[in-house]
Amino acid sequence: MFNTYFLLFIIYSIIGWLGEIGLALFEHHKFINRGFLIGPYCPIYGAGCIFLVLLLSKYSDDVLVLFALSILICSVLEYVTSWLMEKIFKLRWWDYSNMKFNINGRICLETMIPFGIFGTIVVKYVNPFLVNIINSINPSTLNIIVIIVMSLFVIDLLVSFNVVFNLKSITRNVTKDSTEEIKKAIHKFIHNNVFMYERIVKAFPNMSKIIKNQKEKVKKYIDSKNKTKKSKK
Repeated sequence: MFNTYFLLFIIYSIIGWLGEIGLALFEHHKFINRGFLIGPYCPIYGAGCIFLVLLLSKYSDDVLVLFALSILICSVLEYVTSWLMEKIFKLRWWDYSNMKFNINGRICLETMIPFGIFGTIVVKYVNPFLVNIINSINPSTLNIIVIIVMSLFVIDLLVSFNVVFNLKSITRNVTKDSTEEIKKAIHKFIHNNVFMYERIVKAFPNMSKIIKNQKEKVKKYIDSKNKTKKSKK
């Protein structure tokens, strides 16, 4: 049972990632590797689909109820995820404030309707199809697949979390009484994590503003330290 749900989680995460890539390609006419992680998946979609399947499978014959509840569950999940990530990382990963009918910029009507349609299709058609395929795989082979995929996923999580927490550390370093330490911290972060840094900034446009603000804080701090040193001389 665990193997089945884990692979479903990964598959839905990949489908969500492909959807985000397609939307970005349509809107910006270029490839943008959307998602918090390095790999080709968006876990929020995987978690959302698993919740939908567990909670709404009994409503699969009632399309209207399935559609309405899909909107409700996906909206709550997106709102809570946005709030938690902002509290944990002190960063906002998406913002719908410029869209109509939004709630605190975390969810909006424009995304809720597609989520309802997507959820309905997943519960009614996609999930039964995928479950049949997974259940047809030899148990031993399935265990090997799960171990490999899970190992890659956990490594991805660790690396990605490390990079994002380093973004926070740069801001914390601004309070330190050492200009050189601040410069070294920024240089080390950019040098060691240039790929992830660039990918995250491209995936989440709001991140560019955050990094810019951090750099401005650092610059102001360095300027103030230099003025203090000159005045002492």
